Amino acid sequence: MGSVYVTVKLSRPGVKLPYEGLFLVDTGATDSMAPSGVLKELGFEARGKMPYELANGELAEYEFTLADIEFMGEITSGRIVMGPDKAEPLLGVTALESVGIIVDPTNRQLKRLPAIPLK
Repeated sequence: MGSVYVTVKLSRPGVKLPYEGLFLVDTGATDSMAPSGVLKELGFEARGKMPYELANGELAEYEFTLADIEFMGEITSGRIVMGPDKAEPLLGVTALESVGIIVDPTNRQLKRLPAIPLK
């Protein structure tokens, strides 16, 4: 399956400007990620640290912040990993599922569910 990208805006009270960029949709990632340096310049503050398992199997500890996450006309809130400065921004599965959006593997597009499962 090819890569799927979506424009995402991250914001929270107290930050100078929102962070907006093209994020790779990564259904293998639980949390979303954006470059730490840019987030800190905009006023996003680290709220804690978590260990993460990278795609290559290595473990790395990263700071995270909390933010409103807007994409495709939807909004949710969640944890944003403050990744390396050259890291590609990632939109993780938690943000996708929380607004009822999935990746359709047939046509490699994001698809809205008719309803969010609550069972």
